Amino acid sequence: MALSSSLPLPMHLDISNPREISIPRSFSFSSYASSFSSSSSFSTQLPHSKGFNPFPSKRLQKFISKASPDSETQLAADAFTQFKHLLLPVTDTNPYLSEGTRQAAATTAALAKKYGSDITVLVIAEKPRESLPEYETQLSSIRWHLSEGGFQEFRLIEQLGSGSKPPTAVIGEVADELNSDLVVISMDSVHSKHVDANLLAEFIPCPVLLLPL
Repeated sequence: MALSSSLPLPMHLDISNPREISIPRSFSFSSYASSFSSSSSFSTQLPHSKGFNPFPSKRLQKFISKASPDSETQLAADAFTQFKHLLLPVTDTNPYLSEGTRQAAATTAALAKKYGSDITVLVIAEKPRESLPEYETQLSSIRWHLSEGGFQEFRLIEQLGSGSKPPTAVIGEVADELNSDLVVISMDSVHSKHVDANLLAEFIPCPVLLLPL
């Protein structure tokens, strides 16, 4: 398990039809065998970002203003113990989710349970929704695996038809927009070339948890 952190960088965000999905908090994370109750969903509109900016965001400026030689160690320690907003990117094309994505969902649920965090699922696909016939099946799989970890409430953001925009940049934009404290990604996303590990530190403005296969 590799853990990398970087400082915040914002970006251009084009979110069409973000949704919040509800699923109860009773943690049972070791098995995927129990049946899944479908959850209710409703729409909410998130603010659009103001375009990608390669320079430090307000979050980074705030971090710098607080940091001093005496406090840097404590700030770094706090960054790894105060995960209130977790981001789970899904670049998987498997409607039933790959083993790596399942592991990332289970880990995200376990961390959220431990720290009392909220979860945002970011689904990224190059093709538009109408070109993804099994998309609803994939959403049901995501709901089911998070519910196995005890979460019936999570926010869903869909970035579909992203085209040539690198998924790593999309993840960075959303993480910055939502002030995420931790991004959980499986190495499966890196091996499948969906996420560029070399760009993680450049685009993603918070610690990143890379889960080995």
